[in-house]
Amino acid sequence: MGDPAGVGPEIIVLAHLSPEIFSVCRPVVYGDENILRRAAAVLGRPTEVVEAGEPGPGRIVVTPVSSLSLDEVPFGRLSEAGSRAMADYIRAATRDALAGRADAVVTCPITKEGLKIAGLPFPGHTEFLADLCGGTDVVMMLAGDRLRVALVTIHVALRKALELLSPPLIVRTIRITHEFFRTTMGLDAPRIAVAGVNPHAGEGGMFGDEEKTMVGPAVAACRREGIDASGPYPPDTIFYRAYEGEFDVVVAMTHDHGLIPLKLVHFMDGVNVTMGLPVIRTSVDHGTAYDIAGKGVASPQSLVAAIRMAAGMSAARR
Repeated sequence: MGDPAGVGPEIIVLAHLSPEIFSVCRPVVYGDENILRRAAAVLGRPTEVVEAGEPGPGRIVVTPVSSLSLDEVPFGRLSEAGSRAMADYIRAATRDALAGRADAVVTCPITKEGLKIAGLPFPGHTEFLADLCGGTDVVMMLAGDRLRVALVTIHVALRKALELLSPPLIVRTIRITHEFFRTTMGLDAPRIAVAGVNPHAGEGGMFGDEEKTMVGPAVAACRREGIDASGPYPPDTIFYRAYEGEFDVVVAMTHDHGLIPLKLVHFMDGVNVTMGLPVIRTSVDHGTAYDIAGKGVASPQSLVAAIRMAAGMSAARR
């Protein structure tokens, strides 16, 4: 359910009004009945919230993880009770997925500050889920129908990201991306484009040598393993080529390098995917939106896309 004070409960209610999601999966919400009923009231949509039975349009089945009072978690405000509950939802859903009781986990937005309040040393979902799954190596990808971007570095300062880059880290990212697309996206030989770091991919070393010393050697190592990776390509053109269908996914070196173009074309329906986990995990591609929480204006489009993508990945993996 995500942060109970954010828009997560509202977009869950709205998504459950869409017959589309029930044609691809049986959704069960790990969250709080009181909070979901409040969201339904704000939206003015008749919604049944139950602990058992079959979900359907206007009927939400909940695995109750918390029982918060509405006073504890006012709309749009960070709270200790809400933050601890938010972390508990993730733990419970991941535990059931690892045990085979769920085919995939779809997460609604959380706050990084909330994780800190809950006593967790993680900057986001991705790192928290990796820890819950035994410390596995993971890669963050954001995806839409026309463009998919995997990231070598994520939630760190740009200067730190450049310091972290290395051939082994780039190779690891490409390998995980390749294996994920094979096993979970149904592509036997995914076409992976690797973006450079510098303008014009370094212009032969005139604008930086990371392409020669790190990115290029990493791509060559992956190609020797039989992975269809190519590059490094100039970052200002490769995303357009992938958008036009020339590649299945782009590997970008830093967070904003990759996500600015992705969000330009998939701002409303982008999906966050964690590759490398033993379970399937997708998420909405937006935050808690405290400024509009409780106003009944949030869009469920990204959540519906995340549910649809998780269901498709489950089918491909089976």
